[in-house]
Amino acid sequence: MELLHSISDLANLPGPLFLAIGAFDGVHLGHQAVISTSARHAHSQDGTPVVVTFDPHPAKVLRPENPPHLITSTPHKIALVRAHGVGHLLIIPFDKNFAQTEAEDFVAELTESAKPLREICVGHEWSFGKNRAGNLALLRKLGMRQHFNVVGIPPVKVNGAVVSSTAIRARIERGDFAGAAVMLGRDYTILGTVRDGSKLGRQLGFPTANLSAHSEQFPPNGVYFVEAWLEGVLHHGVVNVGLRPTVSGEKAERMIEVHLLDFHRDIYGADIEIKFVQFLRPEKKFESVEALGKQIAADVKKARELCAA
Repeated sequence: MELLHSISDLANLPGPLFLAIGAFDGVHLGHQAVISTSARHAHSQDGTPVVVTFDPHPAKVLRPENPPHLITSTPHKIALVRAHGVGHLLIIPFDKNFAQTEAEDFVAELTESAKPLREICVGHEWSFGKNRAGNLALLRKLGMRQHFNVVGIPPVKVNGAVVSSTAIRARIERGDFAGAAVMLGRDYTILGTVRDGSKLGRQLGFPTANLSAHSEQFPPNGVYFVEAWLEGVLHHGVVNVGLRPTVSGEKAERMIEVHLLDFHRDIYGADIEIKFVQFLRPEKKFESVEALGKQIAADVKKARELCAA
């Protein structure tokens, strides 16, 4: 998959171009409907399909005081879009200057760069441009004026509920992984980059990797049996999500710490994708580090039993 980082890069692609545009946080079933419809229309007319998204998520710039936790970080989103067989992904840098772009000017830049622009496909509630003034109705008006088609994908529902990033985040937050997976069309996972830590786990005999999860939505605090993919290889392990109250101070940040079973390599800087298979116990503060070590041993033993089963 080719990554593009500027709207002007569209000029290098063979037209006609079919653009699927959105924040695509989670690449859930609704997003997949937008992407697949655009790709299908492109292939039927010998065109080039392009997925267009933004980094960071627009809400992080527009509402910095209360940004949402993301279902997928940008690296995770890229991996998911690639898995859908998309050939080209345009990631537009979203900052305060770009947020001031008028809706009509944004569309004009797309039409000037694409040679030609044949279609834009979006979700039914997608808004764009300064003050979010652009919507599906305006897009269709501009399409008639500038000779491109517009497709608005209606809501996708699962068991009567509309699929949305907000609904999925709420399910993850309360630990309803099955409910989140139904709306995602895949298992809920977190993609994290291994960063340097205190190495306390190694001192206790259970080396752990601290994950920087790129602001993704965490599940409830606690200890989980997990599946972990590292460099395309499946491993099993134990994850602690939370504040590590036994060893951290009052201002501790919420974090994810994973111990991979029978794994002994240093992997700083590597990406690990975590699937939460089973909740083992709540996070708690122990009387001593030694007591914490005994509990970790019990957690690992339980994980091995689940792995064997």
